[in-house]
Amino acid sequence: MRPDLLGDLAIFRIIATEGSFTRAARRLGVTQSALSQMIKRLEADIGIRLLARTTRSVSPTHAGARLLATLAPAIDAVTHEIEQIASLRDEPAGTIRLTAGKHAADTILWPALVPLMRRHPGIEVEVCVDNDFVDLVKGRFDAGIRLGERLEHDMVALPIGPPMRIAVVAAPTYLARRGTPKHPTALARHACICFRHHSGERSPWAFEEDGSELTVKPGPGPVFNDGDLMVAAAVEGFGFAYILEDLVRAQLASGALVRVLDAWCTPFPGYHLYYPNRRQPTAAFTHLVDALRYPATA
Repeated sequence: MRPDLLGDLAIFRIIATEGSFTRAARRLGVTQSALSQMIKRLEADIGIRLLARTTRSVSPTHAGARLLATLAPAIDAVTHEIEQIASLRDEPAGTIRLTAGKHAADTILWPALVPLMRRHPGIEVEVCVDNDFVDLVKGRFDAGIRLGERLEHDMVALPIGPPMRIAVVAAPTYLARRGTPKHPTALARHACICFRHHSGERSPWAFEEDGSELTVKPGPGPVFNDGDLMVAAAVEGFGFAYILEDLVRAQLASGALVRVLDAWCTPFPGYHLYYPNRRQPTAAFTHLVDALRYPATA
């Protein structure tokens, strides 16, 4: 079958529908002579006459009518499918790979992804939960979510959450037994529940008051790589935990934990979406950014 045969069949259908070479030529924007030559070529290929021509009209022969009966629904089906596919040009689609820490994934990312994926089913999302800082290029991620103060300078960083604070907390039973520290340096003499990254590094305990910054080495105590376990250990009285206040809000409200050194725990930049500055945004990625943007746009 020659490559342009399907095109000739579509034109044959138009001529038969119009019942006139003149009207068909006007509809297609070509000359009557060009249409006549095309029909002659088509009939020569098939080996049978498809159109009966008179000086006043054109009508399909018996063979032509039989061909049209099969051709018309097939062309309509293909035309409809092309229209459906073309409509996808404005619908974002594709896979977005993201990396985020557990707290960010639970509190920022997932609430934004639910409506995004429902509204745009063509967007496929892959999320890797990892509390360590991840090399986006090496890991083949499109973007990551981390605290603003931990981002590298060669990244585009967009705020996606409010400022945050750290809380230093302990159980009332621990404070009754060991006392309440009045200054961050006193933590070196207390049992402290620490967070260790997969890299082996322990999260630093940094403080600030009235512009004075201080990093202390906490005293020995249980070490975890999970915030929930840190909270549980603090509630059981195993020492102080240095943790995002969101993770202990309920325990502080119930009295299971008590906050200390509050004046030294100043707000810091919250979560940011970060990605390489050379990245070319796709429609899907743009919709993700809009879904995560803080403060949210109306």
